[in-house]
Amino acid sequence: MRLRKFSVLAASAATAVALGASAAVAPSASADPLNRLSPSGANDWACMPSAAHPYPVVLVPGTFENMFKNYQVLSPIIKSAGYCVFALNYGEDRDTGVDATGPIGDSAKELRVFVNKVLSATKAKKVDLVGHSQGGMMPRYFLRFLGGAAKTDELIGIAPSNHGTQGLIKPMAAADGSTQESLAPTGGTASPDSFANPCQACTDQGAGSKFLTHLNAGGDTVPGPDYTVISTTHDEVVTPYTSQALDGPQNRVTNVVIQNLCPTDPIEHDQTPNDPVVAQLVLNALGRSGPLDKTFQPDCTALLVSGAGGTPSNTLPEAPLALLLPLAGAGVAAVAIRRRRRTAA
Repeated sequence: MRLRKFSVLAASAATAVALGASAAVAPSASADPLNRLSPSGANDWACMPSAAHPYPVVLVPGTFENMFKNYQVLSPIIKSAGYCVFALNYGEDRDTGVDATGPIGDSAKELRVFVNKVLSATKAKKVDLVGHSQGGMMPRYFLRFLGGAAKTDELIGIAPSNHGTQGLIKPMAAADGSTQESLAPTGGTASPDSFANPCQACTDQGAGSKFLTHLNAGGDTVPGPDYTVISTTHDEVVTPYTSQALDGPQNRVTNVVIQNLCPTDPIEHDQTPNDPVVAQLVLNALGRSGPLDKTFQPDCTALLVSGAGGTPSNTLPEAPLALLLPLAGAGVAAVAIRRRRRTAA
């Protein structure tokens, strides 16, 4: 058993921002030394998939995120389970330099290029896609409109914005000075496309946007890939959390709510990729033919968070907390996550 320690900043609850107020300007991506780093275990271009795990896994970050920050916990867990793991940044805005903020259709084209590169390097026939937030929804455009269905075995969405959110996604400063998603309510029945927003991807993710109307017009799924959606009742960004679920054939689509399996899990939107329960769900979905097993019960004792209850707290303990993550068929790995105090912007 190998111990890996990561520092994970817990996100604060989203702060409502008046639409008339100016959105916070996200820091330039080029100024962030972590922006172009790959997460641990990812982007080994010499990795060749095994017979047991024939499809390389591609990790797709969420809005305002980059691959390092979004997947520094989950990437090495998937790698340790025997998979070739790859990750990308996409959608960089020309003016702000912030990733995953450009038009989502254009970002899907970047994903297509990256997937083709992975397939060429690994000689694999298909990939498995794992995406958080926008990164769990954007690949559906790749699957439907850009030929991605023939190249994808499964799409696993972690808190994905599949049908948009009832508000306008805005940038918010995290405790470490980086940028994460928050939600500003739009109010009334105005279309999200009618609001000025320097982040086109944010506008695209508003419920009822032109982008999402186009994406979902033909149904939630396309023939070929399997779909797994993992949601949390504490999601404060993609709301309501029930909008994340996909409608499709029962043998090809699994929608799961974390708290239906582990009621005391306090995880919210930003930190879902770092949740040990989510990691177990992802590994189950990756390790079988078809989507997540609807009868799978993760080990909720992995949540060794002091004082964890059904409602997330505004503060979390400073001390490192050992989170035990049983890896399917690979023994037990321990992941220590340092929880830091969450501060609202």
